[in-house]
Amino acid sequence: MTIPPGLDRIDLRGISAHGHHGVFAEEKKNGQTFVVDVSLGLDLGPAARDHDLTKTVHYGILAQQIHDAIVNDPVDLIETVALRMVDLCLAEESVQWASVTVHKPEAPIAVTFEDVAVTIERSKQ
Repeated sequence: MTIPPGLDRIDLRGISAHGHHGVFAEEKKNGQTFVVDVSLGLDLGPAARDHDLTKTVHYGILAQQIHDAIVNDPVDLIETVALRMVDLCLAEESVQWASVTVHKPEAPIAVTFEDVAVTIERSKQ
């Protein structure tokens, strides 16, 4: 992850939930675990100096929104899920850059594997 210079970072790691995303009918029907990591780039100075939550990101609320994006509105591709989540992050006024990784550790792959993940990074600039 390459955060732009001059920005601080908030990380949320391992947000996990059961979702029904996937191309195959079994994935849509039975669902599986998805795990999401989020990094946000923003200036934390104003919030830190003023002790003001409104000048940063309420990561508890964002974590719930990410969770809800996993469990609601099934789609075929985890790329779509990741893009939805990046858009959620960038909707936060103070966030200038966001990176979202969606892990699909139970993907229906015929060979032994540890993880499948998609990462999308976007900025407002």
